[in-house]
Amino acid sequence: MKNPLNYQVTEYDCGPTTVFNAMSYLFKREQVPPDIIKHIMLFCLDSYNLKGEFGKSGTSQMAMMFLSNWLNQFGKVKKFPIQSEYLTGEEVYIGENSRIIYALQQGGAVVARVMYGCWHYVLLTGADQDKVYLFDPYFRKKPFKQKEIELVTDMPYSRNRSVRWEMLNSTGKEPYALGPKEMREATIIFNKDTQKKASDTIEYFI
Repeated sequence: MKNPLNYQVTEYDCGPTTVFNAMSYLFKREQVPPDIIKHIMLFCLDSYNLKGEFGKSGTSQMAMMFLSNWLNQFGKVKKFPIQSEYLTGEEVYIGENSRIIYALQQGGAVVARVMYGCWHYVLLTGADQDKVYLFDPYFRKKPFKQKEIELVTDMPYSRNRSVRWEMLNSTGKEPYALGPKEMREATIIFNKDTQKKASDTIEYFI
């Protein structure tokens, strides 16, 4: 059975919540080993704020990279059908030959770091020729002023936002911008049992 995706409990836990949502999106509830849940929380929420308070600067890029590597090793050792790939810098974009778009077409999920007042993690779950569909763990009822962003209220198992490609590709600080190219990061995650072959997918180009 698949679970609806969840919202973060605090102002800081968008990172682990988004990785949990990747598990819920890709796997049935009864398939997910407790070890994965334990280690997501163990590795995330590792950053200190300027006052030296633990966890109050969320989850670091280093933690996400480490978690991605751990998921791959866990999958190999435990024969669990998970595969992860950590992307940084200019690899992280939406467009022609984008590894993110290819991953979404193959049924994967992408944990992406975007701007939302500050750095923030969301789960990309789908795309078409104009938009990317994502689940933002930060609960919101009010519509966005930006025409490029729309709330989605009727798809709790996969998405709650629709964002135009150009908004995500922005190097600025607008909501859901991937930000400066040198600071970008994203983690692609697949359920290898449900991953589509490249030959079975449709390519979208700008």
